[in-house]
Amino acid sequence: MADKMLKITLVKSPIGAVPKQKKTVESMGLRKLHQSKLFPDNAATRGQIQQVNHLLKVEEV
Repeated sequence: MADKMLKITLVKSPIGAVPKQKKTVESMGLRKLHQSKLFPDNAATRGQIQQVNHLLKVEEV
């Protein structure tokens, strides 16, 4: 089976967030609320999630 994937959904707006957090959300390709994307479960993705975990919902797929 392939590597584990994470389904990441933007559940809170980054409008009032710190600029670094806004850039992190933007770099993940999340532009609209309730938009979801699949990412590989690796250290880089986990690091991004840790930066902005208060704005995201994370599910293992």
